Amino acid sequence: MIRLMEKSFFKNEETKEALIEFIRNTDRFSMGQQCAEFETAFAKWQGRKYAVFVSSGSMANLVLIQSLLNSGKLQKGDKVGFSAVTWPTNVMPLLQLGLEPVPLDCELDTLNTSSAQLVELLSHTDLKAFFITNVLGFADDIDTIANICRERGILLIEDNCESIGTKLNDTKLGNFGLASTFSTFIGHHLSTIEGGVVCTDDEDLYHHLLMCRAHGWDRNLPEQYKNDLRSKNDVDDFYSLYTFYELAYNARPTEIQGFLGNHQIQYLDQMIGQRHLNFEELNAAVINAGAIGINSSHLSLVSNFSIPVVFKESDRFETVRDLFVKNGVEIRPIIAGNILNQPFYKKQDLPLSRLPNAEIIHGNGFYFANRPDLTNQDKDLLIKILSQA
Repeated sequence: MIRLMEKSFFKNEETKEALIEFIRNTDRFSMGQQCAEFETAFAKWQGRKYAVFVSSGSMANLVLIQSLLNSGKLQKGDKVGFSAVTWPTNVMPLLQLGLEPVPLDCELDTLNTSSAQLVELLSHTDLKAFFITNVLGFADDIDTIANICRERGILLIEDNCESIGTKLNDTKLGNFGLASTFSTFIGHHLSTIEGGVVCTDDEDLYHHLLMCRAHGWDRNLPEQYKNDLRSKNDVDDFYSLYTFYELAYNARPTEIQGFLGNHQIQYLDQMIGQRHLNFEELNAAVINAGAIGINSSHLSLVSNFSIPVVFKESDRFETVRDLFVKNGVEIRPIIAGNILNQPFYKKQDLPLSRLPNAEIIHGNGFYFANRPDLTNQDKDLLIKILSQA
């Protein structure tokens, strides 16, 4: 069987042995030096000034939205656009924290929202922010989207949990907006078992992220910012460690996660390079099978999470889907499909916009594995199945 995920880590046995040795020799497991070193390494690799490591990619989204509210960059009731083909914990923080979510459709040949769709929405709806999802390692014209957002004073933030390493014009996805979120879940590009990261170049937002990750206290802040905060709030030294300045969570990672991040990041470029090669080969086979296929001609590097197969006709979708299952290939719907179809969203009594492309992806799409450890035999079987479709 070709599984979506075969092993827990890249260089699996080596990583497990290193982890065992770390556990034997460390005296600290709560967030500490390993996590701090991973933040520095990830920020450098991503090309951002700041990275904040948290307990999951979903918590990265929640902590980011809460921090934007705490810092005054967003206000309750603000309208926030979001990509309709997404994961639920992109939308849930908007609902949970009193913002008004506004869905945008996607393009079938990229699975992502385009500037044309954003401009059409802005012709009749004002947005304060746009939380765009870079789906499955792809993007549409996000550079143009970023320019539109700058011109109109819209905060652009990116969910880049499925697209670590993809580049448009040699700029990594996750670097087009004010901030971006990443996942280091065991099935994603870089595995820390569970984990997530928020990246930004905005110093004030960075400080709010540090507080929001850990109870709203100041313990992890730079000394000058910490001292200014205590002085402003007239905090006595005796109470300083137990003073809470902002609404917050406990989203701290562990040193085990930090260690794994530091061990795996050395292989990240190698893993991404193999994903790119796999995508080029397998996406061509998808197109030859009569599926829509992904247009990646505008992307200089495709760090594909998994290979999407989308048909306009439901009967073709069902035939090909069943062929994959029959041949022992693990498949999944394309993330959560059109999020407006999910029960939690329907309960919110929000307008259900017409999103025709998201509906096609929801009803007639699936994906199969793109792992850096796919063998030539695996790829030959996948191509053979597609050739029979």
